[in-house]
Amino acid sequence: MKRLAPVLLLAVAACGAQPAQTARTTTLTWAIETQPMTLNPQLWSQNKVRLLVFNQFDALLSKAEDGSFGPWLATAWQVSDDGLTYTLDLRDDVTFHDGVKFDAAAVKANLEQFLVPGYNPSVAAIQLAAFDRAEVVSPYQVKITLKEPDALFLDFLSSPYAGQVSPKSLKSAGDLKFGGPDLVGTGPFILDRYVQGQEIHYRRNPAYAWPPAGAAHQGPAHLSEITYRFLPEAAVRVGALTSGQVHVIEGVPATEVALIEKDPTLTLRTALNSGTAYSYYFNTSHAPFDDQRVREAFREAVDVDAVLRSVYRDTATRAWSVVGKRSPFYDATLEKTFGGDVTRANALLDAAGWKERDAEGFRVKDGRRLTVREVASAPYVRDRRDVLSQAVQAQVKQNAGIDFQVRIVDQGSAQKALDDNAYELFGNSRGDSDAGAALNLILPEKAAINRTHFAAPDVDTWLATASDTSDQAERRELYAKVQRAAVAEHAIVFPLYVPADQIAARKSVQGLGFDPASGTPAGAYDVRIGT
Repeated sequence: MKRLAPVLLLAVAACGAQPAQTARTTTLTWAIETQPMTLNPQLWSQNKVRLLVFNQFDALLSKAEDGSFGPWLATAWQVSDDGLTYTLDLRDDVTFHDGVKFDAAAVKANLEQFLVPGYNPSVAAIQLAAFDRAEVVSPYQVKITLKEPDALFLDFLSSPYAGQVSPKSLKSAGDLKFGGPDLVGTGPFILDRYVQGQEIHYRRNPAYAWPPAGAAHQGPAHLSEITYRFLPEAAVRVGALTSGQVHVIEGVPATEVALIEKDPTLTLRTALNSGTAYSYYFNTSHAPFDDQRVREAFREAVDVDAVLRSVYRDTATRAWSVVGKRSPFYDATLEKTFGGDVTRANALLDAAGWKERDAEGFRVKDGRRLTVREVASAPYVRDRRDVLSQAVQAQVKQNAGIDFQVRIVDQGSAQKALDDNAYELFGNSRGDSDAGAALNLILPEKAAINRTHFAAPDVDTWLATASDTSDQAERRELYAKVQRAAVAEHAIVFPLYVPADQIAARKSVQGLGFDPASGTPAGAYDVRIGT
């Protein structure tokens, strides 16, 4: 049996983490861009909401920027030589906010919750596809058995999905799908108020004494209270910061960066996200993108560098692959292999039979306009993606005669369009700390969010093999093949930019930073207000 990272939490305290100071009454107000669709960590789907999850909940493992795993609610873990059994030793001093003890039975209950039909079918089918059973070995030791090896399982145990929920509240929560104050975790803050469309409020958990490896201090959080205000308009967020209404904001648009940087009372930090780049995925199940020539033409009709300069003012990082540049699996050989060749775009469309033009200049074929529809869900629209789509819309019309139509609608309407296959293009990025998890959700034929409807047996095989091995070199080689197939060989994806997060704050606010695994703003555990 392989014993991995037998790290005791005593070692964490000895490696730079500072002991807790006497708790003071300090409150902080933070304006955020995105209102959560759910506060249940096991149903988490918005990368922007990750910072809220780890205020209220703790995962079993932590993950560092270099991809290594460390202790959190589990102090040590062993993996059998065949990769099928994971034995976790758990902390014995952890209590949920409702007074229930955290133990092996709680871990078992949380894992088995994913097996409840309809609870989170995407996670059950992908991240936990190999999960067989969890057994209580002793009060603070749990054994997890898989049906087949899964190199991504430790990543799952460190993700928001592994945020531990009180088994009592799993049964009693009034709205389990959404979460909220009656869904209870073990985290450094207790959620005690949620006002839809306005704010979410946390108070300090005075008993907290189990931060993850890498935390800057031990003991309870520095802040006694924190309020997150939902301010979706960027100018309003920045105005709230500069006027002193809030201490911190996230989601600073390029148009406001200069204003922040020239203010001596403010600080600005930025970090690239992990996971996948923001890309357009072409629906290959019907015209026009069932023809690869049209897919390639759409990409060639866009000068991505010019679009990004226009929308993000040189603050965005161009993407060349479905995998983001922050990932160790990023394939740099795809750089400068497509895009911006208008002559080629028009030649491809002519060859595909889209030769005629209507009175408005759009291409037509057999009396049908060359129309591309995107139906975007408003809760997932971030980083001025609405403005980005408008810039792309203008370029494909002017350069190639393509009618790109964009609608931003509520989540229900967006899901209906997807279910009805009433779209040609799907915009998406994912913040999974291991890009392999994202690829498994997006590209296999039967993947939960395969919006391209494209099937390639080789791609499915490469992804499955990469999930079965813990050899990082082999995984890099396999994921490189996957990226080349999706981007170069079949052109089912159009990478645009690598998502990034920004934090602007008053200089008095200290301890702000980014989650080392995801590159998104970290929770508020280490945040404090200086004098």
